[in-house]
Amino acid sequence: MEPTLSRNAPRIYLDHAATTPMRPEAIAAVMEGMTRWANPSSPHAEGRAARAALEGARKRIAAALDWPHHVILTSGASESAALALRGRPGAGVAAVEHDAILRAAESPIMLPVDDGGRIETANLPTVVAVQSANSETGVLPGVPERTATDVWIADCSQTAGKLALPDADLVIVSAHKLGGPPGIGALLVRDLSLLDPTGGQERGYRGGTENLPGALGFAAALEAPRDWFAAMTDLRATLDTAILASDGEIVGRDAPRIPTIASYRMPGISSAAQLIRLDMAGFAVSAGSACSSGSMRPSHVLAAMGYTPEAAAEVVRVSFGWTTTPDDVARFAEAWTRIARDIKQAA
Repeated sequence: MEPTLSRNAPRIYLDHAATTPMRPEAIAAVMEGMTRWANPSSPHAEGRAARAALEGARKRIAAALDWPHHVILTSGASESAALALRGRPGAGVAAVEHDAILRAAESPIMLPVDDGGRIETANLPTVVAVQSANSETGVLPGVPERTATDVWIADCSQTAGKLALPDADLVIVSAHKLGGPPGIGALLVRDLSLLDPTGGQERGYRGGTENLPGALGFAAALEAPRDWFAAMTDLRATLDTAILASDGEIVGRDAPRIPTIASYRMPGISSAAQLIRLDMAGFAVSAGSACSSGSMRPSHVLAAMGYTPEAAAEVVRVSFGWTTTPDDVARFAEAWTRIARDIKQAA
């Protein structure tokens, strides 16, 4: 019998790596910003007030991330990646990078990973794009060895606001991954000489009217309490144990992983079938990153880690966030166990 959601039971959201619900502080900040919005580039009094608020938000974002250098506000991680990789042909790009990085890279040198999703950190090209945590598996792929002349572009969309920023030269951050509004992010820049100005806003490094309400919501989300994160390690360990007890497989099990993301394989049932059953049971999870899960293409991340197409097609991603509770995880573990048991009994 298929597990179904009780009419009165609340749904459980476990897809925070795709986007996490906005923090109430961020919602309030966006609403406040929209009531007094003016174009920050306008010279009149209203525009100057908006500019002051925007620059205040920029400073708050930098302070919350403990970033003492430059902050270029963007429309999100994809634009930040495009800015960071523009004019850098031949950059070393990890084979498990997010699609946004792979699209932005020009003639990249693909860096292989081992079966745990980790790169070889030595003898890399002088420019590398290596994420701080993989968005599909949660694996921390490794810190590149560098000289003073090397450039490291770090996609920190999944770790900013959770883990300390790495010692990278260009850091990609997305607000909606950490409880802020969609449509805004940042490229953190150690030295502006690393970028070529093209005119427009943001000191000439991007075009487009600045998103003041979004910037205020971004700052508010980063300043919100982060005490929830400490409990995620135990919650993920609890789920890992339940998965293994049901003969499931943990992707990247032996590699260091951020505790908010995990991918699990249920042998014998496709990820599409799992998602349907879990959705009926009241759980929101995904298969792969949100940018690729609807494309029906095999996961390039799992392929790079040595998974066959058949095995990769049996993997789903579960990701936690600031709203996740122990009861959420316990109920998901129960549903997973029930589905796995049904599959065995039907075999």
